[in-house]
Amino acid sequence: MSKYAGEEVLVVTRPLLEELATFQGMRVDGVDDIVSVLLTDDNHFFMDRGAAEEDPSHKQLIPYCIFKCGDRVLHYTRGKAGGENRLHAKISVGVGGHINPVDMGEGRKGAAAYYAAVQREIDEELDIQGDYEMRVVGLLNDDSNPVGQVHLGVVHLVELENEQVSSREDALTDLSWATLSELKRELFDRLETWSQLCVDHLAKD
Repeated sequence: MSKYAGEEVLVVTRPLLEELATFQGMRVDGVDDIVSVLLTDDNHFFMDRGAAEEDPSHKQLIPYCIFKCGDRVLHYTRGKAGGENRLHAKISVGVGGHINPVDMGEGRKGAAAYYAAVQREIDEELDIQGDYEMRVVGLLNDDSNPVGQVHLGVVHLVELENEQVSSREDALTDLSWATLSELKRELFDRLETWSQLCVDHLAKD
């Protein structure tokens, strides 16, 4: 039996994405408009995750939240409890996960369901002591590897008022803070691909 048995995830078709924007890596231009179209009710649907993981004609939408306090970024090591075996032991600066039908509770759909999922993922994975502000800053597309071929990352920058953050899940281990220059100089080779793309972009700002 598939480890994803019974799980459904939100997807968009690759042709729709390519109609809106053809890119590799991290895109920051026109992102709000692209995300708005992708989150329009008729442009996404739920699909069996086991099938979606093997079908590059669809992209699973993944919120990828980067937590920043001042000039320091939160990072962690992906533990074995995580759902994606291909990323175990990698260091990541992104927290997030799949959008599931549960996120459409209370009549939510489209963008409302998506942003409810973003908040659910944050609340499930991290204990944040303090206020924060969040905004979408980019999209991630990397067709160079099997994981990237079936996922599209929506990058959210979460700016925290303090560094009092702890993990609620075994999948997020060794939480720590580092400046972007430290991430580039000391940890870059151990970062998962999406995190490398984000660190490269943020380091330019």
